[in-house]
Amino acid sequence: MGWIELMLIVAGISLDIFAAMECQGSLVQKVDKKQLSLICLIVAVWQLIALFIGHFLSGLLYRESDATDEFFIGCILAVVIFFCLGVRLLVKAVKNEKVFERRNDKLELKRFIWMVGGTSFYTFMAGAAMGLLHMDFLLILIFIIVFSVVFVIAGMYTGYHFGFEHKTKAYMIGTALLWIAGIDVVVRMLNHAI
Repeated sequence: MGWIELMLIVAGISLDIFAAMECQGSLVQKVDKKQLSLICLIVAVWQLIALFIGHFLSGLLYRESDATDEFFIGCILAVVIFFCLGVRLLVKAVKNEKVFERRNDKLELKRFIWMVGGTSFYTFMAGAAMGLLHMDFLLILIFIIVFSVVFVIAGMYTGYHFGFEHKTKAYMIGTALLWIAGIDVVVRMLNHAI
């Protein structure tokens, strides 16, 4: 898989972070740039760790790097993971949990860390799927850092200026991106088999 597919996957999982940050941005009285920088660092590192662990563990499933059957099974597992991650975002969009907006002076870092920790399992799963597809790990790291920082900042300012109403759209777009990536894997698998 190339960089476009990787971008779709990372953007799809990062839109969950965007939605969470949008909700947090709707609660703050003023965006504290120092705190936002710290949040960007925490999210990027947390995402990197979760992605690395998933990618590393999926590599342990392969006995031989060019075993066709193992790669085929890995592709199927990756498609299932992308589909399930998309379903999870779709469920979040349909649920559309309301946020009780009340202004806070600053973000509560403890609450924020729990929120990021919850999303890291899904990043772990995406990392495992990317490992099953033998995606370039260095490119994955670059994309996850860039997308994490961009989506944290964009989510915070979107929530600050417009409230949390756009989170449903973010979940829907994330679902579409992950499903497109899954369909792309299936198409490439079929082309490779023919």
